[in-house]
Amino acid sequence: DEAALVAVLAGRRVTLRGKGRFAALADGEAGLADVVARELLAGRIYRNPFSGEEMSALQVVAMLSAWRELIFANRRYAAIFGIARWKRVTMDALLWDGTGPIRYAGRNMAQLAAGDRVLAWQTRVKPEVLADLRGRGVVIGEIEDGMIRSNGLGANCVPPLSVIVDEEAAHFDPSRPSRLETILQNGDIPPEMVARAAALRQRLVAAGISKYGADGREHVRQTVGGKRRVLVAAQVEDDRAVLLGGAGCTNRALLARARECEPEAHIIFKPHPDVEAGHRRGAVPEDEVMATADAIERRASIGAQLAGVDAIHVISSLAGFEALLRGAEVTTHGVPFYAGWGLTRDLGPVPARRNRRRTLDELVAAVLILYPRYLDPVTRLPCGPEVLVERMAAGQALVSSPLVALREMQGRVQNWARGWGLFYNKVLNRQPPPQPLP
Repeated sequence: DEAALVAVLAGRRVTLRGKGRFAALADGEAGLADVVARELLAGRIYRNPFSGEEMSALQVVAMLSAWRELIFANRRYAAIFGIARWKRVTMDALLWDGTGPIRYAGRNMAQLAAGDRVLAWQTRVKPEVLADLRGRGVVIGEIEDGMIRSNGLGANCVPPLSVIVDEEAAHFDPSRPSRLETILQNGDIPPEMVARAAALRQRLVAAGISKYGADGREHVRQTVGGKRRVLVAAQVEDDRAVLLGGAGCTNRALLARARECEPEAHIIFKPHPDVEAGHRRGAVPEDEVMATADAIERRASIGAQLAGVDAIHVISSLAGFEALLRGAEVTTHGVPFYAGWGLTRDLGPVPARRNRRRTLDELVAAVLILYPRYLDPVTRLPCGPEVLVERMAAGQALVSSPLVALREMQGRVQNWARGWGLFYNKVLNRQPPPQPLP
């Protein structure tokens, strides 16, 4: 029985009877080598499930091992809170523990006790539920979108193709070290991983891929009287990344501080796409923006825009990390996860515990390879970041639904209502009509 081969490979003592396929295992290491060659190598071709290309048996073992580690890691969690149903179409494969349906939490939490571990998308869970869990001694881990997320906005209910699971802290919360910070501060990142990160970084830049998809259009750098071109990337102001890691900075304050730091620069203000879509807070009226900035960029993707600027100012936005990938100077006014490692100019209160210097590709290895989980949108199998990047570059990463179309229409209506309200108030000098519900 093939269980004999599995047992020997696992280092167990095996008693063999009979003259079957695996009788040679009784001869020790020589017999094992013969059986492995015959059973696993001779006359066999292994193919990569993502590309269809041939792969070695060792590559297959590594891939299956990664899947096994993911499944076993998910067995740590007694329940998962705050995952909207529209996200589960992609997240199920990344949270499955191999034993049955995923334990998404409902109203009944009576079975959870001290020492149990759960995951929570904390902005989608009522504070009293989190308080009740903590009061019972339940350990709550974080689950959030990954840094290469999807072709489309989460605010439009496009499900994520990468997620982050962190039992230590949210990666955007500088008040305590996250698993990402622990990797960067204490981890050993070997040279082969750094080389892999360098190749991934180059592919991301070449394909114009950012968090919300691919934009391969070349953004031509425009010289404005020889001035330095500086991008100011706004954020969603009620997002946890701003509330926890923003050091109290708002989009208005960010723009003012950028102008103070760059008095002679040509400053371009870029609203956050979720705010532009009409779903989140953080909008700055155009006349206020233009009192400080030289231009507003609404249409170009952040990847394309970064290719045409010299520097970027951020609160705690992922756009700062994406700017580092493209060789732009980065100034942080909050405390993002990439601040404090010697790669950015940090004006926010970076924790003193972040004192290790890292190269750009070491940062990329930690942030994009070692930390998140990824899903291939074609096979719906867990994969590495390279697979997802290639799917995005090929236009194969779109996961859509009627809900996505409805949310896009809702955002357009909300933007129209907001614009009409400003016109009604300023031009007609009257009070604006009621704002649409969030």
